[in-house]
Amino acid sequence: MSSPQKSAAAARRRASRMTRAAMYDVIRGPVVTEKSTALSEKHQMVFRVALSATKPEIKAAIEGLFGVKVLGVNTLVTKGKTKRFRGRPGQRSDSKKAYVELAEGQTIDLTTGLA
Repeated sequence: MSSPQKSAAAARRRASRMTRAAMYDVIRGPVVTEKSTALSEKHQMVFRVALSATKPEIKAAIEGLFGVKVLGVNTLVTKGKTKRFRGRPGQRSDSKKAYVELAEGQTIDLTTGLA
């Protein structure tokens, strides 16, 4: 087994043993915009996630928290903009989003709370 395959397998094992608290640390919250709502017709959801989260961890967290089958996860990192705060230059924090593709017939209801 080559090095990338070993690290991917190790990441999947770590993700399968995640606690519920760790799942909440990975998934920060849903992204509710016109674009993300339109993606729900294609069985996709968008979530704000931790910068250090990996795709296997995100998949395990979504499956564990919401009880759905995830087919794929695509991630993107939005670099923080340089803005001015009280007249001084500052930097917004980087953020990471995950586009999660759900299996056919699976949905996540964002209006209900998680316990």
